[in-house]
Amino acid sequence: MSALHDPVSGRPLTPDTPHSLSDGARRWPVLDGIPYLRVGRDELVATALAALDGGRVTEAAAALLADNDDWWDQPPPPPDALAAAYRAAADPGTTLRDAVAALGLGRVGDYFLHRDHDPSGLAVTALASTHPPAGRAVVDLACGAGHLLRRLALEPGEAPAAIGVDIVFAKLWLARRFVLPPDADVRLVCADLRTGWPVVPEGDAWVSCHDTLYFLDDPGDVLRRAGDLAGPGGAVLAAHCHNVEHPLGVAGHPRSVPAWAGLLPGALTYAEEELTAAALAGRPARPAEPGALRDTEAVALALDWAGAPPRPSLVEPAPGAELHPNPLYRDGVRRWPNPRWAEEYGDRAAAYLPEHAPVGLGRDEAARRRVLVELPERW
Repeated sequence: MSALHDPVSGRPLTPDTPHSLSDGARRWPVLDGIPYLRVGRDELVATALAALDGGRVTEAAAALLADNDDWWDQPPPPPDALAAAYRAAADPGTTLRDAVAALGLGRVGDYFLHRDHDPSGLAVTALASTHPPAGRAVVDLACGAGHLLRRLALEPGEAPAAIGVDIVFAKLWLARRFVLPPDADVRLVCADLRTGWPVVPEGDAWVSCHDTLYFLDDPGDVLRRAGDLAGPGGAVLAAHCHNVEHPLGVAGHPRSVPAWAGLLPGALTYAEEELTAAALAGRPARPAEPGALRDTEAVALALDWAGAPPRPSLVEPAPGAELHPNPLYRDGVRRWPNPRWAEEYGDRAAAYLPEHAPVGLGRDEAARRRVLVELPERW
């Protein structure tokens, strides 16, 4: 990827201090290596820059960690609590669980803790396995806490360089501090996909955007720009696009499956349930015509101009991974993290995670069924 560009002017950004970037006229704060380039947050940008310029790093961190997207309906913790959470992350004993609680992320925190083994997370992994990066640079839009970026970084040869973009700084900070491997070649950037993008085309790229398009008023614009960014030998993938014809697809701005398919002409379409099943079976997913997917909760789109072959190993644990009992089991009994999680994922997750932890499974079978899972070191 090339240098970042200012999302307003489009000019290249370069460091003007160790904690800020500038296009020559406008400055943006950088904390823990993560540039904050979110348009429309002028007061927050000024506050963070003033704190960083004055050496008050935890003050800047508290301001940036309090920011959230327009859909979030909970108030942030007070600044002193966020400053304490930032300081605590330097302690190797602080876990991802501690951090999401301290940041007040509630149900979103539970989602991040269990992302790699929930049905939609498995669907994303299966889509990436069926249409892998194959050595192309990765751009993960709306990357959240970096779970997909982590898996790609751990797969030899799949993602030589990657960039993750998200609108919420706190999610990127969790990715950097707790989720991504410390040596991963991943750049993280806080920016809004609805405005100018800080990443510009430079060679072919594998561009993904999952669990986000149904939040946007104009997802077609994001997919068009993703295609431009991908280049003639790149790929565009988008999973979990809510289907308006399914009872669980009513959140956000859902569309019918044919309508979603029309936003990325030429893309293959996949039912989310098929993708989850493919991950559990360790096989490539099977696409279907949009008209045959009226019953799916959410559809996924995949368009790969290079036609890279599947990489089945991506749905398996990373090479050399240490496996742990799935944390959804406590004292051998499966417990969903919260009622909202249970409503969205419970029925499908129960198909591969029985109420009581099964015994006698071999390591490979337990890993395939996600009874044993890989977790970040500081989970």
